[in-house]
Amino acid sequence: MQIKTVLILSPGEMGAAVGHAFHQSGFEILGVFNDRTRTTQKRAIDAGFKDAGSLNIGLKNADIVLSILPPAHALHMAKKVADGMRETGAIPPYVDCNAISPETAKSVAITISKAGSKPIDVGIVGNPPKQNSTPPRFFASGVDAKLMDTFSNAGIVVKNCGQEIGQASAVKMVYAGITKGVSALCANMLIAADKLGVADTAHEELMLSQDFLYRRMQNLTPSLPAVSERYIGEMEEIAKTCRAIGITAGFHDGAADLYRLMSRSPFSKETRETVDQDRDMRSTIITCSKINS
Repeated sequence: MQIKTVLILSPGEMGAAVGHAFHQSGFEILGVFNDRTRTTQKRAIDAGFKDAGSLNIGLKNADIVLSILPPAHALHMAKKVADGMRETGAIPPYVDCNAISPETAKSVAITISKAGSKPIDVGIVGNPPKQNSTPPRFFASGVDAKLMDTFSNAGIVVKNCGQEIGQASAVKMVYAGITKGVSALCANMLIAADKLGVADTAHEELMLSQDFLYRRMQNLTPSLPAVSERYIGEMEEIAKTCRAIGITAGFHDGAADLYRLMSRSPFSKETRETVDQDRDMRSTIITCSKINS
């Protein structure tokens, strides 16, 4: 199957960057702009997207569809696309690239399969693709996962990880459960230190005996409020994954609570690109510690 035209739903931070990387590699990139803000529309146009006009028109013209959304919207989008496929008779392969549990990935696949399309499960690990930076890894699974090899030299690295829908999402859940879970744990306890009145002593000890971890916190914590809203759904999907296999989900239920708190901070209006580079970890934590949980 030859893939030339890619419909990306939708051009958020990751979606726009992926679309730009694909566009730079010669693919035609479509988006649906009619319900998007001017900021999102401009970002998409700057990234090389063309407005399909509507979802149904996009489906008719696309060789493949990539869903790159906040995880809470993944299943709803799959249902919307499946309806569009039934209405138009257009059934391009559907790639769910969202941070969802294996169970949710299977529900998406069933929804898409019933519409006659080929579902592919993808878990993205890494930052949005950018020139001169390490490309993100797209873990792909499912019977038709090999179709993703089309994009192997288009600003991303594709890694096939199995024939079953849910395997790629499982990789994403494990990875994000560790990385974003650790970030949430660290931020939570630094807020605790501030509320308990022992921040200076705790920070001094962490710098002395946990130098590597402390430097990680310094680097990552100031940007957490900017991404906290999208991380809530991701933590909930990780907790769902854990419950499904009979291990504790408490860690990530708690992480979701921490990100809910940070999403109420004044810094949550920032994006990854507009985070105040002069704001350090401690000032971020002090502000967050004043928010009622």
